[in-house]
Amino acid sequence: MDTNADDSKLVVLITGCSGGGIGHALARCFAANNCIVVATSRSRSTMVDLEDDPNFFLQELDIQSDESVKRVVDNVINKYGCIDILVNNAGVPSAGPVVDLPLSAIKNTFETNVFGSLRMVQAVAPHMAARRQGKIVNIGSLVGLAARPWAGSYAASKAALHALTDALRLELGHFGIDVVNVVCGNVKSNIVKSVLSTHDSMPEWKLFKPFEAGFRERLVRSQSSKSTPTDEFAKHTVAAVLKKKTPAWFSYGQYTTVMAIMYHLPLCVRDFLFKKDMKL
Repeated sequence: MDTNADDSKLVVLITGCSGGGIGHALARCFAANNCIVVATSRSRSTMVDLEDDPNFFLQELDIQSDESVKRVVDNVINKYGCIDILVNNAGVPSAGPVVDLPLSAIKNTFETNVFGSLRMVQAVAPHMAARRQGKIVNIGSLVGLAARPWAGSYAASKAALHALTDALRLELGHFGIDVVNVVCGNVKSNIVKSVLSTHDSMPEWKLFKPFEAGFRERLVRSQSSKSTPTDEFAKHTVAAVLKKKTPAWFSYGQYTTVMAIMYHLPLCVRDFLFKKDMKL
């Protein structure tokens, strides 16, 4: 263990900290709140701006790999002796009509967004349980509450994560571990660029080919100037997580109120509104 580690600082492990994304903003905000941040991504080159800051411990991590997860968790425990907060932020987008998306792409979405997060929880929770304290934060999404056209695969992965988070909260509470579901609204990030890049490398749509232009237009519109700034989302999320009495559910970002209403609407009304918006 690193005897020079500051015992007064919380150790926060965050997945998916590539520059320009939510995880990167969360990492900076936790560090600004006097935390030691273990910032991870599949490549250190995506976190170069954090290299020289002593508040950060950078690690390459592939959350789809048991070996990679074990190596990083062991490195952190050996260096600091504990992990106080785990933030499961790493995720991959998936957009397009369910029947035209390759099953391999849908499986990859679940491997990262669901099983990758669970892999982290299973690796970290025993250490927290031994100390009878800790916090696990899963970054969900509004689309996990009400799936809309072109987002079925991604929405399903986030809905699964929401359900698992609810179960984990009840199970791990027995060991003094708080589990938080952060339901992310429409926040500025690199997600649209990533979706379009992924879409361009996939097989051409067949059944829904006539809707492809509208799909692209809708994606660009989703990252408008009104989208919640990443730093703003991070500031409010970190403040909620660091509260002594941590909320079980925290939601922030553009459209959070609208989607909360949509969630409670009769299905016939919700379907009508979604189909109208998507021109179906």
